[in-house]
Amino acid sequence: MTSGGALLVVGDVVTDVVARYRTPLAHGTDTAAEIRTLPGGAGANAACWAVRTGCPDVRLLARVGADARDWHEERLRQAGVRTRLVVDDRVPTATVICLVDASAERTLLTDSGAALCLSPADWSPALLDGVGRLHLSGYLFFADASRRLAVAALGSARERGVPVSVDPASAGFIKELGTERFLAAVEDVETLLPNADEARILTGLTDPAHAAAELSRRVPVVVVTLGAEGALVAEASTVSARVPPVPARAVDTTGAGDAFTGAFLAARLAGADPAAAAAEGCRAGAHAVTVPGGRPAP
Repeated sequence: MTSGGALLVVGDVVTDVVARYRTPLAHGTDTAAEIRTLPGGAGANAACWAVRTGCPDVRLLARVGADARDWHEERLRQAGVRTRLVVDDRVPTATVICLVDASAERTLLTDSGAALCLSPADWSPALLDGVGRLHLSGYLFFADASRRLAVAALGSARERGVPVSVDPASAGFIKELGTERFLAAVEDVETLLPNADEARILTGLTDPAHAAAELSRRVPVVVVTLGAEGALVAEASTVSARVPPVPARAVDTTGAGDAFTGAFLAARLAGADPAAAAAEGCRAGAHAVTVPGGRPAP
């Protein structure tokens, strides 16, 4: 395994509107909620958590609207992420409304905005200079232009021998795209990081362990996150590790998977094997659910 070098994340920067409510939603009238506007996005969140868990050089390529570019860039800078934000003058920054219920589970209403307008013109192989790992947000695969960019980035990484990871990102969007189409697009990645629902959809298997083993026939390392039940690591058609959970009192599960991804990748760059890296991911995910939003607390 290659260790060292920077982590380059290609993904999404999103404005999150997080609404936490404690009583059932009252249709047609008001429901009391605590509402905050926070920086988010699977790619940006993972980058911030990678810094938070010890990766010294984390870079992010993403596309934002002119409406919120300065706000997002400043918050990423404060988090220690080196940004390359492409500004879109036609489409606003992606926005997600996160509805978080009393159990801390979240439901997402997504306007992808500029996030999925990344295109091959925004990519250069030079972005891989000094990079030890490339991570692609799965959201890139759900629109034509950003999917072409992801394919271009995968090709550049393959030529340079840079390992690539992908977080499938959305069970709902995978269904819309089609599982075989998604799996064909990620066939050259080294690590796939689905949650249990995404693993089931990608394989048609209900047991997460069986799904992880099946996916590892196509991708060398598969790490399935199980929320409060920890994670599974599968390699060469076999579950090689079952990583126990880290207890936590959940406030908001938004971004827990991104925290896992960021910490996992930071550990891999530092030389950890997949099981040890997954344990770091579980620790970060447990911390993430104790704070509102998808980023580490300042």
